[in-house]
Amino acid sequence: MGQHVAKIGVQGRVLTKFAGVQRGVTCVMLPKTFHMHRIGRRGGTRDPQLLGPDTSYRKAPRDRGCCSINFLKYVLFIFNFIFLLGGCAVLGVAIWTLTEKHHYVSLLTTTTYASVAYILLLAGIVVIFAALLACCAILKEDRCSLLVYTFLLLLVFLLEAVGGVLAYVYEEQVMAELSHTLTQTFNENYMMEPEVTRAVDMMQREYHCCGALTFSQWRDSRWLQEGQGINNTVPDSCCKTPSPYCGVSDHPSNIWYNGCIHQFEEELGSHLVVLGAVGCGISLVQVFGMILSCCLYIKLKDVDDEY
Repeated sequence: MGQHVAKIGVQGRVLTKFAGVQRGVTCVMLPKTFHMHRIGRRGGTRDPQLLGPDTSYRKAPRDRGCCSINFLKYVLFIFNFIFLLGGCAVLGVAIWTLTEKHHYVSLLTTTTYASVAYILLLAGIVVIFAALLACCAILKEDRCSLLVYTFLLLLVFLLEAVGGVLAYVYEEQVMAELSHTLTQTFNENYMMEPEVTRAVDMMQREYHCCGALTFSQWRDSRWLQEGQGINNTVPDSCCKTPSPYCGVSDHPSNIWYNGCIHQFEEELGSHLVVLGAVGCGISLVQVFGMILSCCLYIKLKDVDDEY
C-alpha cells in the first residue's frame, strides 16, 4: 500500500494522495446533514453520498434534568396516589353524612346541608374515575388522556371548593335558622309528616331532650291540641325510659326537661366544619396535580414535535 497523505485547503477541498493517484473530496455543509462529493482527476463529480444527519448536538430530554419526562411521571404517580386517598376520604365523609345524619335534613328549612353532602359525593366519584384514567395516561404517555385528566382535576377542585365554602357559610347561619324554624317544625309537623315525626323521635332519644327549646312547648303543638296524643302530655320519645304511653306524666323523674336545639345546633355545626375542612382542604391538592399534568403534557408535546 502506498503512503496516504491528506492536505486541507482553504475552501474545504481535501486533497489526498493514495498510491500515486491524486483525488479530491469536497465537503458541502447543510443544516443537520452534509453531502460528500468525490471528485476525480479532472474535477468531475462522480456520485454523491449522503452520510446521514448529525445528531451529536441533540440532548436526551426524557432523562435529563428535574423536568424530564420520567421524573414528571414518577411525581405524578405519587400525587395520583395521594389524590386517590383524598378522594376516598371525601367519598367516605359524604356517604357517612347521607346515611347517618340525613334523617335530620327534614327538620331543616333549606337544602344547603344535603346539597353539600351530594356535591362532595359527586366529587369523590369523579376522583376515583380520574385516578384510574391518570394511571393509564401516564403509563401510555397518552397526551389526550392526560388532557382529560387535567380537566377532571379542575372539575374536582371546583366541586370540593364549592362544597367547602357552602359548608362554612351555612355553619354561620344554622343557629339563626334553627332558632326561627325548629320550634315551628316540632309544633306544626310532628305526627303530621312521617319523616319529621321519625326525625323528632330519633333526636329526642339520641340527645336525651324534649321539645325544641323546652318540654312545655309540646302543649302548643297540633299533635296535642288535636287530641292525637290521647292522654300524653309529651311524646313517648321524651321519656328517660321510652315505652308506650310513658309520656302521660311530665314529671322530671320521667322525662327530659332540656330542649334539643342547642345539642342539634352544636352537632350540626361541628359536622359542617368537618365537611368544609374536607372540601376546601383537599381541593388545594388538585392545584399541584393540574400543574404536574400540564408540565408532563407540554414535555410530551415538545418531544413529539422534536422527533
